[in-house]
Amino acid sequence: MLNLKGIDHLNFNVKNLEDTVKWYQELFGFEVKEEGFGSKGNPYKIIGKSGVLYMALYQSSHDELEENQLNHLGFNLENFDESIDLLKDKGIELGYGGVIDYPKSKSAYITDPNGVEIELSSNFGGGLN
Repeated sequence: MLNLKGIDHLNFNVKNLEDTVKWYQELFGFEVKEEGFGSKGNPYKIIGKSGVLYMALYQSSHDELEENQLNHLGFNLENFDESIDLLKDKGIELGYGGVIDYPKSKSAYITDPNGVEIELSSNFGGGLN
């Protein structure tokens, strides 16, 4: 069994990145933790409160928003390495070529039966503080 510690982050496609970030900053006091460009070249920002919740927000086209506003769910695991072994034993495919080593955390991506992508992480919030 995967030992879930909690929801790590939510990942959304948004129509206006700057307006969305400002809204969450003003309403919840979220801070920008990281920013850059995603695999499709679209800008993103990771915002949130350390140890509470992170949100990864990606500037997206109208077509992407029509298809699915939720990009993926992020779950933080207590037993990351053992969980990867368990997933492999169950024949559950890991996306993006397997475990990804980020600067401060490791992640693996799986897909639920409805096509929702789930990111499993070794460190809460990718190790961002």
